[in-house]
Amino acid sequence: MGEKRILAFDFGASSGRAMLGTFDGERIRLQEIHRFSNDPVIVNGTMYWDILRLFHEVKQGILKAKHAGGFDSIGVDTWGVDFGLLDKDGKLLENPVHYRDSRTEGMLEEAFKKLSKEEFYRITGLQFMEINTAFQLLSLAINRPEVLERAETLLLTPDLFNYFLTGEKKAEYSIASTTQLLDAKAGEWSNEVIDALGLPKKIFQEIVPCGTRIGTLSKEICEELGVEPVQVVAVAGHDTQCALVSVPAESDDFIFISCGTWSLFGTELEAPLIGPKSEAYNITNEGGYAKKASFLKNIIGLWLIQESRRQWIREGEELSFGELEKLAAAEEPFLAFIDPDAPEFVPAGNVPERIREYCRRTGQKVPETKGQIVRCINESLAMKYRVTLEQIADCTGKDYSAIHMVGGGTQSGLLCSFTASACGMPVVAGPVEATVLGNIALQLMADGAIADLKQAREIIAREPDIKKYEPQNKEAWDKAYQEFRRITGC
Repeated sequence: MGEKRILAFDFGASSGRAMLGTFDGERIRLQEIHRFSNDPVIVNGTMYWDILRLFHEVKQGILKAKHAGGFDSIGVDTWGVDFGLLDKDGKLLENPVHYRDSRTEGMLEEAFKKLSKEEFYRITGLQFMEINTAFQLLSLAINRPEVLERAETLLLTPDLFNYFLTGEKKAEYSIASTTQLLDAKAGEWSNEVIDALGLPKKIFQEIVPCGTRIGTLSKEICEELGVEPVQVVAVAGHDTQCALVSVPAESDDFIFISCGTWSLFGTELEAPLIGPKSEAYNITNEGGYAKKASFLKNIIGLWLIQESRRQWIREGEELSFGELEKLAAAEEPFLAFIDPDAPEFVPAGNVPERIREYCRRTGQKVPETKGQIVRCINESLAMKYRVTLEQIADCTGKDYSAIHMVGGGTQSGLLCSFTASACGMPVVAGPVEATVLGNIALQLMADGAIADLKQAREIIAREPDIKKYEPQNKEAWDKAYQEFRRITGC
């Protein structure tokens, strides 16, 4: 077999990149060929994704990959829940709206008037979050019904990019599972939920498995960019599921954290686990490759540090993430705690001041310096991970010996170390580029160059950036954990 050259587009909430992966049968070598910002645009009080600019960047990535030697296939992964609506002519009705937009405020309560919370969870097995697609669509049905009346097709963000590339309208399974409109056990759209919310059935497209070859680059794009009509693969459209493919676990029973703007903390199961305990803990069952279930919770992650840094830049002080971590490492431990998922931390804005206000309200010492703020965030995240670990173990009845942390968050040695100490077990950190490697591995599996998930994980486990962190100071962390639980109510 000759070398395979695979083009992966990976979109995060604040940036995107095009990565070229070269597979020689033993290792995947990565080359970043294009990086770009992903900036939401607020117009008349609504926060949108600048989807046309982002597709322009996709085209630039394709051009640069052509000049770098060409490629054999393309795959796109993105964040979850957001979507575009097309009219009867296949044209976008409007720019997709950002999940942090305020339009979903109060929609959970409205939804539960139409379908009980218990029944909703029994069908979808998904963690209730106002940002989920179901509640975005409900807000349209209530406040802007004329938009849904004109809509012929709904495509989630990675499916929308695939449509722009190929003209094919399909719903990839993993991204569909983020909507709270999927029957988790059947793996199909839930007519019961769709009918209860008063949504038009016609807009929902055929669901295809992760790793489906859905079409080739359109004639128009090939002519515009001067490229061949290569295959486009619907990888795991949700970036979490791409990252999960890259977890270098040797055991079937493992805990993972896909750590970036969000922290996705969970385990991989053969089938969804939906019951009274998982409902009480609000744990999600997300679909992944080979119809596996990711039993996990969404936890606000590095967003808190990213948004704090943006605030300090607005104030005229620009420090790198590495510099902020050094300041945090030098500060006193366990000064104060926050619940990272408290609602006041979700919107963009002055996160450091919101943290101080949270600490004042809960009767704690107030972190004032940048180092104290960053340490408070990291320690609180590590503690929230332990809460979630205990909940997942309670539901599955399994013991876990290590936590696999993948993604950009593994570059924070402080967070990795704190996580090991808080959870009382080793953290195996890496690969950093888990999402891209998973995207590429899924394309290689679709091509037959990699046989299956087991082989993909064996190949990815050879990455050189995987490190291990051992727990420290167990007694101090256990005591601080009880204080965290008392203060936050987690």
